[in-house]
Amino acid sequence: MTSNIRARPLQSHSSHLHNHKLKASLYNHRANLLLFTSFSQSKSLPSHKRSTKMTDAGLPAGWEVRHSISKNLPYYFNESQIISRWEPPPGTDTEKLKKFMAQHHSAQEIRPEAGGPNGNAANNGKIRAAHLLVKHKDSRRPSSWREAEIKRSKEEAMSIILEHEAHIRGGQSALGNLAVSESDCSSARKLGDLGFFGRGDMQKEFEDAAFQLKPGEVSHVVETASGLHLIERLE
Repeated sequence: MTSNIRARPLQSHSSHLHNHKLKASLYNHRANLLLFTSFSQSKSLPSHKRSTKMTDAGLPAGWEVRHSISKNLPYYFNESQIISRWEPPPGTDTEKLKKFMAQHHSAQEIRPEAGGPNGNAANNGKIRAAHLLVKHKDSRRPSSWREAEIKRSKEEAMSIILEHEAHIRGGQSALGNLAVSESDCSSARKLGDLGFFGRGDMQKEFEDAAFQLKPGEVSHVVETASGLHLIERLE
């Protein structure tokens, strides 16, 4: 009898310890969840504001524009599906997206100074250029930050880029300003600026055209496997 009576408190104590550990574990889990939620919300817009802005961006429901710190470029993220991608998701209104990206994800003063991190052109034979790229369905990679799938023909792309060239040469717009919303290259947010590059760094057709330019000059249309380019020599 005595042993049976003493056994119960031991069992109860063991059960009490188990329950205590379980409660402590649940408490820690909830605390971590609250901390994670708080951190996530501090890194993004409040849900109601985000919803309004993403509607303005022309993205399908559930998608938003975020910014990659490592690449210094915008990308597209779906929080409920935990999916990220560089190209806009299917169903995006590209005209709305262009306006949104030009307003919220362009950099007006991002061009590096000569002799900066990329070096000085006079010292290493490199030049600095910006470009505006128009892709078509036969481009090496027919997608961009503006369109998930580019379906225009090369002829349509040529018509578009010739119109851009006419605006630039007519003084209606600078190449960099047009690139922000019209270029299919991710350099669009940097006004098309590719920084400094040397021989062998770019596709040959692009490189040959760029090195023939003098600072301040803009090329005619240059065709590469990537698409159709207008190139401006900066330095």
